[in-house]
Amino acid sequence: MKALLSTVLAICIAIPIVVTAQWPDYPTRGVPRNDKGEPILDGPTPRTPDGHVDFSGVWTLRGGGGGIGQAKGKDGKGPPPDGKGPPPDGKGKAFANAKGKDGLPPPSEGPPLATFRSVGQNFKAGLPLRPKAKALVPARDDQKSKDNPDAHCLPIGLMQLHEHPQPRKIIQTPGLIVMLYEAQAGIRQIFMDGRPLPKDPLPWWYGYSIGHWDGDTLVVETVGFRDDVWLDIIGNPLTESGKMTERFRRPNYGSLEIDVTFEDPKVYTEPFTVRVNQRIMPDTDLIEFICGENDRSGPHLVGK
Repeated sequence: MKALLSTVLAICIAIPIVVTAQWPDYPTRGVPRNDKGEPILDGPTPRTPDGHVDFSGVWTLRGGGGGIGQAKGKDGKGPPPDGKGPPPDGKGKAFANAKGKDGLPPPSEGPPLATFRSVGQNFKAGLPLRPKAKALVPARDDQKSKDNPDAHCLPIGLMQLHEHPQPRKIIQTPGLIVMLYEAQAGIRQIFMDGRPLPKDPLPWWYGYSIGHWDGDTLVVETVGFRDDVWLDIIGNPLTESGKMTERFRRPNYGSLEIDVTFEDPKVYTEPFTVRVNQRIMPDTDLIEFICGENDRSGPHLVGK
């Protein structure tokens, strides 16, 4: 019985429960709709009064596992071995004019898709880890997520938040973008006022983020992380020497594509880039998520 209980607990920690019920339905302003009042998810990309792409809204993972139409094999190309996702057209692209079950065209071709469990899952040769980091990841994974900050109601890494089953909300102003994460009630600030990255910052869970525009792409640079960041469930690392660069694109009303590049000479031999696909959640909002209240799980967490 104890062994069974430990196994169940490990599964619950490693795979968070997806909350299907959000804030009670209330129509979101500015959503393009058809004659039936249904959101037109492949409608035009919204823009702010100053002409920039507007990323505001509540977003969730597209396709559950990370993106309908862009699930890839271990080499980062073509369909995955389980046959999920639409086939490519011979040029590596999914059928551009076909809509998925979520009412959106397949995401554009991009870097290997990250997953919540492993950002490097779709890299044929794995991530470019240095020897010590390569030994660290299986050691962390062996813990069955016992040491993952998420298992202790602590802030989790930005990449885990990008891939988390619970949604996130973007609030955009000209000088500041705020991201509210339902998971762990996280709050992130992206400064758009022209300030530089800090040169010697006090380490933070989420680091320090500044953003600028490259045409219709929002480019966000983040440094100043703690030394013990987990990028995913299995524990791919990021340290205080790491830098995270995100490129946000909104090709239509309902789609968000984020290409994330990591540089960290302490644990990786070279930079690498992964893709995150999300979709809009109109007519709803985040719900309260309190992790630490009456938490008694710590002594029962499995692992070495």
